[in-house]
Amino acid sequence: MYNNKKFLAIIPARGGSKGIKNKNIIDLKGNPLIIYTIEEAKKSNIFDKIIVSTDSPEVAEISKKYGAEIPFLRPEYLATDTSSSIDVILHALNYFKDINEHYDYFILLQPTSPLRKAEDILNAVELLFQKNADNIVSVCEVEHSPLFSNTLPEDLSLSNFIREEVKNKRRQDLPKYYRINGAIYISKVESFLKTKDFYNKKSYAYIMPIERSIDIDNMIDLKLAEILLEE
Repeated sequence: MYNNKKFLAIIPARGGSKGIKNKNIIDLKGNPLIIYTIEEAKKSNIFDKIIVSTDSPEVAEISKKYGAEIPFLRPEYLATDTSSSIDVILHALNYFKDINEHYDYFILLQPTSPLRKAEDILNAVELLFQKNADNIVSVCEVEHSPLFSNTLPEDLSLSNFIREEVKNKRRQDLPKYYRINGAIYISKVESFLKTKDFYNKKSYAYIMPIERSIDIDNMIDLKLAEILLEE
């Protein structure tokens, strides 16, 4: 229990991945990638249970070795390239509902965010209570302003690429933009089962530093995470 509430950590880690093979257990500085998330979840001392939702016996075995629980193997239809995170969460929540195991909140922690710290989880939960929120989702400041981005026509013309009011402005003079960084999703179980959504009037952003917001999707992200872990 934390603040008289029960918290469930859901770490989604299917076996197959197209970009990087076996991404969730790929080696990162001598450890399988998923271990970084399990260890920080344990360090936070918030969770009543930390589970890994996977279809892979290999991911399950590694996760168990480092202290996560594997209450079920995820069914095949929830482990495809088109499976949604929402369906994976609902599957886990309904599993515990069916066995009469109650949680007030769940926190989705993706293994692809290995630089997320226990303090980020704790601070996000504190924000949850301060705001009396239904949902907290982590974000970070964008590295490059979207105001300098646009689509390109077939002839590659740059006319109208940048809006007039943005031209010749310094980056420092532009408004700050933020992006979802994929590291932390918190939701009230009762609310999520009804809405199946993290974004409503009682949802708030937890701002994380850029250096802890790497979301590993390709080998460049992995190399960058290795460099940042050395610091």
